[in-house]
Amino acid sequence: MTHVISIANEKGGVAKTTTTLSLAGALVESGSRVLVIDLDPQANLSLALGVQPGEKCVSVVNLMLSDLPLNDGIQKTEVENLYLLPSNHEVGLAERLLPSRSGYEFILKGMVAQLNGNYDYILIDCPPFLGAITQNALIASDFLILPTQAEYFSVYALRNMMSLIRQVRSKGNAKLRYRLLITMFDKRNGIHRTLADHLRTTFSNGVLDSVIEVDTKLRESPIVCRPVVYHASKSRAALQYRFLAQEIIRYVQENN
Repeated sequence: MTHVISIANEKGGVAKTTTTLSLAGALVESGSRVLVIDLDPQANLSLALGVQPGEKCVSVVNLMLSDLPLNDGIQKTEVENLYLLPSNHEVGLAERLLPSRSGYEFILKGMVAQLNGNYDYILIDCPPFLGAITQNALIASDFLILPTQAEYFSVYALRNMMSLIRQVRSKGNAKLRYRLLITMFDKRNGIHRTLADHLRTTFSNGVLDSVIEVDTKLRESPIVCRPVVYHASKSRAALQYRFLAQEIIRYVQENN
């Protein structure tokens, strides 16, 4: 059975793409077959896996608008058992074009369902805005990871995310579950520690045990087009994303 996980937050710069790339690598390292879907028109995840977005690069939105199967756009990466459905500039057009179609919120869900069994995990990197693309991703997902910095603006942005989750649950994905992931954490920073404690108090079990700290190896990883667990296997970031992968695996096993 394939488990579909979206990585989303309205706030930009909270390590959504970094988390998608790094978690995918850690899941592959643990023995899983993983597909990552890049839904961000900036195509940073695609670039981080060595794919240059352009006219010849077929994106998920091209496939959605043409009613073609997702397999038509999936590419192998340099990491064995890690596959990519890249993005390109046309992804941005989806916000205008998708809502004109009947039942547009469920298009990606139907397409992802056709891949069931081909992959252990499908990770979806969402854009930093809450429109038709993100809504499609969440309706198609079993689980949502919300990367969140322990900073005021990032915490404040969670209000809109909680509203979207309620909307998605009412529109057809009542079983969507979510967890917050604290990212870019600096334990020397008093405000970071205070806001992290606030998040755990407010959301209780809704916050993952894993915490991703600041690590320069995460900045190097996209340059070499490899997840951090393969680029710097002994780094702090690699260890923390391995811990996250195991936490996700346990969660999936317990909620099957």
